[in-house]
Amino acid sequence: MGGEDLEKQIILLKEEIDELKRRWPAHSVKAEMVKRLEELEEKLERLRLLQESK
Repeated sequence: MGGEDLEKQIILLKEEIDELKRRWPAHSVKAEMVKRLEELEEKLERLRLLQESK
């Protein structure tokens, strides 16, 4: 995976996380939303680690 591809994926993940947080309700957050946010953040962390190791 090239550096540019990693950077694009990181940007897209950040945008998806931001969009999810914009839709985040003040109360009664659905479990699916929490799970999705955790998945996105974990994937973002893995990509950042990959990027740093290059």
